Amino acid sequence: MSSDETPNVPAARNSREAVREKAQRVHAQQSRARVMRRVIIGLVAAVAVGSIGTAVAFAVSSSMSKPMLSPSGMTDDGVTVSDVTLASGSADISPNASPTPSEAAATPTPKTTEKAAEPTQIHIYVDYLSAGAAEFEKANARQLAGWIKQGAVTVTYHPVALLMASSNGTKYSLRAAAAAACVATYSPDQFFDYNHELLTDQPKIDSDGRSDVELADLAVAVGVQNAKKVRSCIEGQDFVSWAKDATARALEGPLPGSKDLKLNNEALIVVGGQAYVGALNNPAEFSQFVLTTASDEYYGETDPTPTPTPPASPAPTETATP
Repeated sequence: MSSDETPNVPAARNSREAVREKAQRVHAQQSRARVMRRVIIGLVAAVAVGSIGTAVAFAVSSSMSKPMLSPSGMTDDGVTVSDVTLASGSADISPNASPTPSEAAATPTPKTTEKAAEPTQIHIYVDYLSAGAAEFEKANARQLAGWIKQGAVTVTYHPVALLMASSNGTKYSLRAAAAAACVATYSPDQFFDYNHELLTDQPKIDSDGRSDVELADLAVAVGVQNAKKVRSCIEGQDFVSWAKDATARALEGPLPGSKDLKLNNEALIVVGGQAYVGALNNPAEFSQFVLTTASDEYYGETDPTPTPTPPASPAPTETATP
């Protein structure tokens, strides 16, 4: 079985093949529209050739004066997914969706005074060309979707660009991070789907990656709202400068929710302020880390965040003495 078929991958609205075919159809339609636009523009240019110099000067001055744009709906350069529709996460959550507590975490002594429970904070830093980020997404997406729906965790994705030199000069990591910010700004409900497709249908390292047009086509294929605004944002590279600055801020640190962590690889997961150093493709190991971290916060000296909640242990049965 390939890694794409792992039981922890969310059941998408369509199969990956269907999404890919839809993206190809969208691309073909857009290509035909662009050909027609070029023909019309060429005819207009032939008639109004005398105004070309003025138009070029205006375009150059406009591009030079274009302000740096920042995405909306993001906190600390991250997109918090507070709800997942059935399009992104299946209702049939795998058994690994509820972490299994260790013996040490299952029998702690609670504090006398307890605060209201808060969801465990999970921050995921992703470079869309990172094999490690793809591995983690394939193995844990459905599990994360289940926790989000239960209200046990909040998951915040931070698009970053560390592998810009691994795409033949096209800076795919940077452009993909900017495209994800476009979807987060204009169609936040589809961010989880778009993020999932970018990671699980990833270009090969040292390839050109998707063009801006193809990144926009993929957004349309997953069903984004405000499709025209999303396409204009992606193809116009509106948030490329933001993505570069956001990556620099993460490298400088400290990362949100931590005291001194900095971005040190292209697939970093931070749970309750602690970096996960286990196997990226092992959902059981990751779920245990989440539970242990939440348990330590709840029963330790830090603010309590009892998430996910361990199941109650069965009462012992009495054995008659002969």
